[in-house]
This record gives sequence, structure tokens and C-alpha cells, in this order.
Amino acid sequence: MNNDRTELMIVILFIVVGLVAWSLHLMQEAVEHQEFSLMLAGTLVAAAAAAMMTVYFLMSHYVGYLNQMPCT
Repeated sequence: MNNDRTELMIVILFIVVGLVAWSLHLMQEAVEHQEFSLMLAGTLVAAAAAAMMTVYFLMSHYVGYLNQMPCT
């Protein structure tokens, strides 16, 4: 079970790194072309990456808590 959690964390980490890289690319293009919409898009992508990590950590702690509860 712990191995599955580690593999899932690695996959999510790669997705988040990809989202952050895409966000930085969008923001760089926004600065070069003076486009507010690209800056907004980059900010939203970065927020999505942060939210994805937050939800993963919250759910992993919750599932760990549920696994410690005795079944009655």
C-alpha cells in the first residue's frame, strides 16, 4: 500500500512540475508580448498546481487517519 502511495506521489509531482513549467512559460510570454491574458492564464495554472498538491496532502492525511481507525 505504501508503494502505491509513493508511485502516485511521483506521478503527481511530475504533473505539478509540468504545470509550473507551463505557468512560467506563459508568464514569460506575457511579459514579452505585454499580454495581460497570458499573465492571468499563467497565474491560474500555478494556482491549479498548488491546489493539486494541497488536495493530495489533505486526502493522504485523511486516508491515513481512516486506516488507523478500528473497524467495528
